[in-house]
Amino acid sequence: MKIKVGVIFGGETVEHEVSIISAVQAMNSMDTEKYDIIPIYIAKDRTWYTGSMLSDIEIYKDFEDLKRYAKQVSLCKKDGKFYLVNTKGVIRHDVAELDIAFPIVHGNNAEDGTLQGLLDSIGIPYVGSRVLGSALGQDKVVMKQIFESLDLPCVKYTWFFDNEYVEDAETIKKDIKKLGYPVIVKPATLGSSVGITFVKKEEEIDDAIVEAIKYDTKVVVEKAVENLVEVNCSVLGNYESQSVSEIEEVMSAEEFLTYRDKYLGNAKGGKSKGMASTNRIIPARISKELYSEVQELSKKAFKALNLSGVCRIDFLINKKTNELYINEPNTIPGSLSFYLWEPIGKKYTELLDDMINVAIKNYKNRTKKIYSFETNILQNFNGLKGAKGFKNKLGK
Repeated sequence: MKIKVGVIFGGETVEHEVSIISAVQAMNSMDTEKYDIIPIYIAKDRTWYTGSMLSDIEIYKDFEDLKRYAKQVSLCKKDGKFYLVNTKGVIRHDVAELDIAFPIVHGNNAEDGTLQGLLDSIGIPYVGSRVLGSALGQDKVVMKQIFESLDLPCVKYTWFFDNEYVEDAETIKKDIKKLGYPVIVKPATLGSSVGITFVKKEEEIDDAIVEAIKYDTKVVVEKAVENLVEVNCSVLGNYESQSVSEIEEVMSAEEFLTYRDKYLGNAKGGKSKGMASTNRIIPARISKELYSEVQELSKKAFKALNLSGVCRIDFLINKKTNELYINEPNTIPGSLSFYLWEPIGKKYTELLDDMINVAIKNYKNRTKKIYSFETNILQNFNGLKGAKGFKNKLGK
């Protein structure tokens, strides 16, 4: 019997389109002998849709006109099973049964633990990190604080909320000046290089902060690494065991890897293949010592943030001094980092199998734990002796 996999993608996020690309790539690579694949698309207005048409990338070029052909649904649990239920019309009916959910979402309101919390509340098994790992992996400030507590290397940084900048911009700019220019200004909880600015001199800092504030209430400013080389390593596993991929060296025409670098690359006509469009060198041109250090730090960061499934850990290297810094994790990386596993012999179909198997194992482990008690303490609860007085106050 095939496993029914609900692939969830889209969402109200600036990385909406990137999520669609990643999900369609994955759905087209899953083993249809093992899995029934049910696409679940979350539109930008947060409405959920399903239908086989949603596995075709072309449909999203004109989805507003074509969405009438998809079924509007919600996810629920009934009689111990999980269903997509039609939500349009007077009579509701089951559209599809699911065994496991596979979120392939990027950015705020999706990858940051929001969707994972919903799935946990329903009780369905799902692929990838749970709420805590997803939230930690999305917040660049909190993740740095965790890395610092474990003596994992991070670049010097400062951070602040948008209201603090409005109330006292001069103090914040003094803190930034102490880092030393150039700096990188980032929205704290976005990915895909959205809202990021490379700032070479103090006169440019205000515009960069205003740009970041457009996307987030929290802003992080990092000291730019000189003689920069960016390398990435993917990790597969859970808290019990982790394996690491090949390491890539990512190429950019800018001071940092931009959204265009990541998702358009040199693609003609602007057609994207997700992170597979990025200009890269595999394996990265780094020493054996750095290679080993990147892989070990990748596993340490993965465990520190309670991650699961496949993630990608991004690093910054000063190629003259060989200083290595963890930049950030991507808890659901673009294209699920399949291009980092293929060079070591793991095809995308196999990687997806492994991710689903890890999720099933995690679910089985969780079901062995105690989350609730059978006894009902309210049956003999005597704490409402004053209930009559309470009713009197209500006028009853």
